[in-house]
This record gives sequence, structure tokens and C-alpha cells, in this order.
Amino acid sequence: MPLKIKDLISIKDLDRDELRLILDTAESFKEVGARDIKKVPTLRGKTVVNLFFEPSTRTRTSFELAAKRLSADLVNLAVNSSSVAKGETLLDTARNIEAMQADLMVVRHPCAGAPALLAKHMTSGIINAGDGAHEHPTQALLDLFTIRERKKTLEGLTVVIVGDILHSRVARSAIHALKMIGSTVRVVGPPTMIPREIMHWGVEVFYQYEMALKGADVIMILRLQLERQGRSLFPTIREYANLYGLTVRRLAMAKDDVLVMHPGPINRGVEISPEVADGLSSAILSQATNGVAVRMAVLYLLSGVIKNESVDPQRPAH
Repeated sequence: MPLKIKDLISIKDLDRDELRLILDTAESFKEVGARDIKKVPTLRGKTVVNLFFEPSTRTRTSFELAAKRLSADLVNLAVNSSSVAKGETLLDTARNIEAMQADLMVVRHPCAGAPALLAKHMTSGIINAGDGAHEHPTQALLDLFTIRERKKTLEGLTVVIVGDILHSRVARSAIHALKMIGSTVRVVGPPTMIPREIMHWGVEVFYQYEMALKGADVIMILRLQLERQGRSLFPTIREYANLYGLTVRRLAMAKDDVLVMHPGPINRGVEISPEVADGLSSAILSQATNGVAVRMAVLYLLSGVIKNESVDPQRPAH
């Protein structure tokens, strides 16, 4: 079955079957990254544009590798040296890129709703690579892929999301996706970092870390969003680390086979201790690996290329 959407702005754009389709398609693409020649011809002739208005290492590189491994033509737009710096609007910039026959645009923007605005006015496919504190759907998809790969299932798991829930687009997308797939979600963090409307999200709320960790299958740690807070929401970084940093001692309170995740970049010794980040429970590097496969799947499916007798997503490029 194909996706019924041309854009991926929010996890809410997907139904349960479409979410599973993306994960299953990503599974078929992951093998490509292990080859000597990491390329298939699936999107040959398609053009993908990375339009990032915020700094990014993992997401931007991941989308770039995904497009190249699918044999798409890729353009990375340097926003600081583009016409945006001369006062051109976001929509005018995107429309001019579309006029050059771009098929897909991957957009990261500090303002919530910016990718949705473009999707409303453009025929090119728009992929939200993070908009303000709103959503980051492909991060949630790669997180689910990683959990399913390690745990062999997503249903019935207890996932604890720790930290700055209020400002985290990663948390919002992850909560939507995990609840859709049948996981129980707990959130824990300082009261100043928990959204007031949290009771409407269908999650369990904790303020004491140790209580939240009991019976946890997965611990998903969030980066402190200091650039979005505008003011200090806790006395000191040291106090935050003491109360909400994941240490070996705290890790032992969860299940023996607990999985530890972090979208990066990691603040070692603050959100997570080095021993945990580099330990056997950590899936942080697996998240980076899986991000390429998941984004390959998203680009492939949104491009309208459905696997059939003539197009095989795993057929090597020549």
C-alpha cells in the first residue's frame, strides 16, 4: 500500500498502517548501508532539497545520505548565504526552488508551522525535519524502528521520556507515535519543563525520576533545550544533572534489558553519564544508523515509487 499523503509534517498525518509501512520499508533499506557500494537507483532523476534554517548535524547528514543512497540529485541550500538573508520570505524562497523542478524539500525551521505553511501552498513534497517546539516526525520514526529492532515488538512496552518535555519536538512526535503503536508512555522532568496541557496527552506524568523508571523497557532522554527556554527553568545545570541525569545507579532501577536512547547531541555528565551513554544498554549510535534507513523509506514512499516488478528498492545501482 502507498502512503496517502504527499507531505510528512506530523506523526498525526500517518495512520497505524502507514507508520508500519514506513518501518517495514526502512527495514528493507537498512541492508543497503552495509554494502560496499551503498546505492540503489530507486530515486534516480528525482531532486531533493535540504532547506535548513537551524543548525543540524545528524538530521541533515542523515537526509543527505538517504537521498544519495537512493540516487536522487541533492541540493543543500546554505540559508545564511541565500536570498533569505536579503529579506526574501520563506514561501518565496521555496516557490523559486520548486520552479526549478524540486520534487521534495526537507525543511527545518525555528518557527512551528513553517513546513505546514509550505505544504499548503506547494505541489512539491515537504518533509518536516523539525519545526520549533512542534514536531520532528522522522526522529520519532527512527526511534520506533530502533526500539522494534531491539525489542522485536512495540506493543505493550513502557517507554519513559525524560527531561525538557515542554520545548521538545522530539517528545511530541515520539508520544504520538508510541501511543498509536500501543506503548505506554511516561514522562518525567522538572515541573517547569512539563507542559500545562500534559493531562490531555494520554501519558503518565512523574516528577521523581526513580519512580518513573520502575518497570521501564525503554528510557528516552531529551537534550536540554536551552536555546528555546528563554529563561532558566532550574537553578543550575549541576542540580539538573543530580536530579534528572541518567546514571548507572538509576539505570539499575529499570528492567534488566532496558534500552537507552537519546536523539543527540548528548550533554555528557548532564542528561546522561558517559558510562551509560557508552554502555551495553545504549542504542544511541544505532539511532544514527537507523535514521538513514528510515529517511530513505520516507523519501522513497513520498516520491510515489511503489515497489513492484519493475522497481525494487534493494536492486543495486549500475
